[in-house]
Amino acid sequence: MKSLKQSTTINAPIEKVWDALVNSKAIEKWGAGPNVVMDDKVGTQFKLWDGDTHGKNIEVKQKARLVQEWVSGDWAKPSRVEFNLHSDDDKTTQLDLVHTNIPDDEYESIAQGWKDYYLGPMKKYLEN
Repeated sequence: MKSLKQSTTINAPIEKVWDALVNSKAIEKWGAGPNVVMDDKVGTQFKLWDGDTHGKNIEVKQKARLVQEWVSGDWAKPSRVEFNLHSDDDKTTQLDLVHTNIPDDEYESIAQGWKDYYLGPMKKYLEN
């Protein structure tokens, strides 16, 4: 199992970045739909990309930290995804991602997938 860390700075207030992580309608707008199920409650069983990726919220600190169990495809056990938000002003937000327990044979595609299908589209949506 492998782990990765990625960070991006988004030119948007922390409230908007948080909303793009936990609001189903916003998530569908930046591209993780259709049929997104997500909110900001511990225990929520979420789904993205019509259920291809799914899991559970295991820790929520409003506008600061979201920790989830993630399952993609036919994984035998979930991986762990942490989103940590930081902001020194009301204009930009640093989003730090930590993804652990990634199956070795899927590491490269998942590392690129975060950029192409999650962090990149979210940043583009929030900055436009």
